[in-house]
Amino acid sequence: MGFVEEARENHVKKKVEEEDGDLLEPLPYAPLTIINGSGLLLKMKQKALKECDRYTSRYAECAVGRTISVVWKCRKQAKELNECLHQFTNDSILEQMKKEYMLQEEAKGSLRL
Repeated sequence: MGFVEEARENHVKKKVEEEDGDLLEPLPYAPLTIINGSGLLLKMKQKALKECDRYTSRYAECAVGRTISVVWKCRKQAKELNECLHQFTNDSILEQMKKEYMLQEEAKGSLRL
């Protein structure tokens, strides 16, 4: 366990002690470690960019040669791109990916639950 994960776990334990007065059993795995350690966020972002490539191209074409004016001149393209990206980068997609990852790891026998 790295320094950040250990600090996060200690912080959570301290909060639980403060709220309940006694320490609860910690999870055998850290949910954020599953997301970060497996690269789920990166995979989610890569898939979104791949799926929204045409919107990315449109925005990039609009932005060529512009500096500050890109904000108002390319507003429509930026909005379309953000709407597309949001379809593939939201909490429900991440939860689905976490479940799939945990099932895969459980099948391999490497995830301790």
